[in-house]
Amino acid sequence: MGEINGFGGDMSGYRLGLRSRTRLIGVHPDLVKVVKHAIKITEVDFTVLEGVRKCARQKALYDAGASKTMSSYHLIQSETGKAHAVDLGAYVDGRVRWDWPMYDKLGDAMKKAAQEVGVALTWGGDWSSFKDGPHFQIEILGEA
Repeated sequence: MGEINGFGGDMSGYRLGLRSRTRLIGVHPDLVKVVKHAIKITEVDFTVLEGVRKCARQKALYDAGASKTMSSYHLIQSETGKAHAVDLGAYVDGRVRWDWPMYDKLGDAMKKAAQEVGVALTWGGDWSSFKDGPHFQIEILGEA
């Protein structure tokens, strides 16, 4: 069974599955709030691919060219003791899809959710040098 159940009281009918909720453990509560609101309003179902990332995984991604930094917001941030980033995957027909238009819709849902809950959010899909559609991060004022 996938991330959706079709029986939610929310506009989208989607909900976060157990795997997604587990992957949010250790993520800053403001970002968790955004993700939980976004799943209610998104046009495209999604799964949380990654929240907290270990240094060894970050190094492997960096070495493979999948990340451009060793200072990822996925790593536990010293200021809060939480990760400040998540990667989301568009979830369609029981699998993660990588079609860019789906990530535009996820970006729209996450940005709208962030605005509605009052959290400053950055989407990797808006970056000019390295587009990262699945990536969303927050900056905590006075801490970043």
